[in-house]
Amino acid sequence: MEAAVQATSRNTGLRVNLALNYGGRNELVDAFNAILEEARSHGQLSRLRVDEAAIAAHLYTSSLPDPDLLIRTSGEMRISNFLLWQIAYAELYVTDVLWPDFKRTDLLRAVLDYQKRDRRFGGLTASCSASAEKGLVSAGISPR
Repeated sequence: MEAAVQATSRNTGLRVNLALNYGGRNELVDAFNAILEEARSHGQLSRLRVDEAAIAAHLYTSSLPDPDLLIRTSGEMRISNFLLWQIAYAELYVTDVLWPDFKRTDLLRAVLDYQKRDRRFGGLTASCSASAEKGLVSAGISPR
């Protein structure tokens, strides 16, 4: 671990986070407990309202942007309790390559695949929306 940190200490532009002994559910529990403790210590527990911003501010990764791409190695089709909150709008890339064998070319494949995607962050593009509406009409369903 120390060798990897030293070898990449002058790198810029790409941030890699290693999550060792990490669990997304535990992170959320810790975030909610921190919010409760903060409200309790300021005498505001009875008026406490939790929103997305409050939760995000108390996550382990609060100083980092949410990931745009989650690469899942070993062909596993699950996220395994990993960054449950943060990956809400991340693109998923699954590869059969095992983590120890994941090389620069594998990363390049993932990035190239990612670049081809139409990121909508939960919304529809105009063409998707029109296509969906056309499909509903074809099926005899009123889209409105």
